[in-house]
Formats: sequence, C-alpha cells, structure tokens
Amino acid sequence: MQETIQNILKKNLLSITGSRVKILELFLAQNGALAHGDIEKRTGEKFDRVTVYRTLQVFLNKGIIHSIPTADNSVLYALCKDDCAEGHHHDNHVHFVCDNCGNTVCMDEVTVPLIKLPNGYEMRQVEMVVSGRCKVCAAGKGV
Repeated sequence: MQETIQNILKKNLLSITGSRVKILELFLAQNGALAHGDIEKRTGEKFDRVTVYRTLQVFLNKGIIHSIPTADNSVLYALCKDDCAEGHHHDNHVHFVCDNCGNTVCMDEVTVPLIKLPNGYEMRQVEMVVSGRCKVCAAGKGV
C-alpha cells in the first residue's frame, strides 16, 4: 500500500508528508466514502482539523478524491479513479447512500444519464445520489 500511496503523490507532484500518507491510507482501506469528521477521528492524535481540511482540499484540487453531496448539506469524500486529473474530475457515476447503515459507495458501473439542457445553459457538474438499502443491509446482515 505504501508504494501505491507514494505513486499517487508523486504522480500529482505532491510532497510525501505524514498527513497525506495517513489520509490516503484511510481512503485506500475504505470501501465507501469518508466524512471530514471520520478522517479526523481515524487519524487520531497526529493531525488537527486544519491539517485534515487542507489535505482534503489539495486532494480535491489534484483530482485524487471527489466530493459527494449529502441530504444534510455536509460533504463526503471518495477516491477518484485514474482518469481524474487536476481541475478535471470525471466522476459521472452514481453515489449510493444506505438508509440503514449510512455507508456511501461510488457505483462506478452505473453512470449518470446524459442531461440535455435548453439553449443558453452551460453544465458544470452533475451529481446523482441514490438512497436505499445496501446489499449487506438488504440481506439482513447490516446494522
């Protein structure tokens, strides 16, 4: 995993710092999305709120992670795939939020439908969030 983390940071011309390494470890080990608060708790003693915030902003700007809107207007973060780059996110997939366990997952195999806007409108971003029960909860094995 350390080699993967170093490759991601080097590819994006970022220095290898403790906070960047630890936060990338969390994303790589996580199956779903993470909130700022989750990252703070899991990094524990070493990194304060500002360090976590700045690291997330750098990762967003470089196309390493993308943000996911939530119903309560907070933000979750998930790793981007390889085709994202600085200033160019290509995360046109559906995000699924489980109503039971709260897990949020990128569904890369489900793409957002093409949106045709009326003349004069310019699209910047499309976000699609689907809620329901994840496969673990639907099978009765969740929270």
